Amino acid sequence: MKVTMEYHNPVLLLESVDGLNIKPDGIYVDVTFGGGGHSREILSRLGPNGKLFAFDQDEDALANVIQDERVVLINENFRFIKRFLRFHNVKAVDGILGDLGVSSHQFDVAERGFSTRFDAELDMRMSQKNDLNAYRVVNEYDEENLRRVFLDYGELKNAPAIARVILEAREKHPIKNTEELKQVLSRFLPTHKSHKILAQMYQAIRIEVNQEMDVLKEFLEQSLEVLKPGGRLSIISYHSLEDRLVKRFIKNGMFEGEPERDFFGNFSVPFRTIGKLIVPNNEQIKENNRARSAKLRIAEKI
Repeated sequence: MKVTMEYHNPVLLLESVDGLNIKPDGIYVDVTFGGGGHSREILSRLGPNGKLFAFDQDEDALANVIQDERVVLINENFRFIKRFLRFHNVKAVDGILGDLGVSSHQFDVAERGFSTRFDAELDMRMSQKNDLNAYRVVNEYDEENLRRVFLDYGELKNAPAIARVILEAREKHPIKNTEELKQVLSRFLPTHKSHKILAQMYQAIRIEVNQEMDVLKEFLEQSLEVLKPGGRLSIISYHSLEDRLVKRFIKNGMFEGEPERDFFGNFSVPFRTIGKLIVPNNEQIKENNRARSAKLRIAEKI
């Protein structure tokens, strides 16, 4: 697919790159390359001996490759960060930046099926290499799994009813596109907040298709392994599910439970939090509406 439109203006660009505390000769990773905005800012602060590894599983992002010998663009999911850094003989890095969620470009390309604005095939894959797409989730998942998707990832209390309605509709014929899906779900979309609820439904399916929560967990665990002591983690999230995982992992290096105490009763934690939670200001939201739900957390490996 030829890219004919610009990617979004990077969200919290300076704040997230400032958070990396860049050393001119350091090694950095941008795990969500997209249009290359954050990567370009990182490169502007690196000297001739600095190095940047950028990841993006979306083939469209390859059109934005930066012609700079200091950067390596890897067309893979960032859940494989450790594997591909090892492939390039890199065992430890000075900083990792992640701008999670869906890019504006992916929302704006109608046929990708991410946006509630367009009628499109049920796809929602961030990488076209993936077998699982939104069509398969909607038409092949059993009732229990559909209920799980809408409850866990859309945080929709009426998930059981949503799952039953989808099952009833697809018994007559497959639900082929986003317009048909909207019609099937119309009874759950009251006029005054239809957009918000539909966005939650789409989010749930998209997270399932792309295994976003599993990917994020795997990435965070590996980031701890590949960061040098004193290395920085700078993560921008866009919904509470992501932010809770990031916040919890930064706090104690775990997703569930509590870390063990040492002999003196102190917790052994892998990170120290740098500064407070950062959110966009009104001007940034005005420039880029996608920024309205962004949350930036920065941590340093101890």
